[in-house]
Amino acid sequence: MISSVTSSTATGTTNAKTDSATDPAAAQDRFLKLLVAQLNNQDPMNPLDNAQMTSQIAQINTVTGIQQLNETVKGLASQFAAQQLMQGSALVGRQVLVDGDTLSLDAETGNATGAFDLAGSAASVSVQILDASGKEIGNVNMGALPAGRYNFKWDASEYEGDSAPRFKVIAANGGVAVASNALTVDNVSAISAENGTLYLQLSRGGMTTQSGIKAIL
Repeated sequence: MISSVTSSTATGTTNAKTDSATDPAAAQDRFLKLLVAQLNNQDPMNPLDNAQMTSQIAQINTVTGIQQLNETVKGLASQFAAQQLMQGSALVGRQVLVDGDTLSLDAETGNATGAFDLAGSAASVSVQILDASGKEIGNVNMGALPAGRYNFKWDASEYEGDSAPRFKVIAANGGVAVASNALTVDNVSAISAENGTLYLQLSRGGMTTQSGIKAIL
């Protein structure tokens, strides 16, 4: 029992010292006490210069102001993080478009859907549908397309694989390949915040940030 009381007292003393060291009011009080002591013990033949005393007061005010500003900024950052988390909660359960080459299967229609961004105009665009081993099991001909974002669907009613099929975009213009970026549809299952960044947990696994969301469907 005595050991417990001793431990609690020591902790309380430590906390008090920590608060005293970081509290702007306590720092200002210490400075004023030192200044008064300096005035009381100054050499009458060489008194403290008014400009020097004013400079010291300005310095402690600057330090105190910076400490108070830091505390204010910490409070604002905490409020912003909480607000960001609340706003992000509206995305839970929503479908989003993110980077990825996995097709989204619709059990009701039997269709598999995906999307891609085309970096430039292409005379021919096709989407290869691949199984888990990378073997081509289907193809969607998109024809000639200008640069932009495109959705496509593939009839997956006869697909029997254990995992969702993947896809690869083949685009060319005059024999020159045109770059593209594969996009997948996924659902947001949860959100979290860490170091000021909002993270979204996706239903099919993996996480992304707000900047990683290409579209909300």
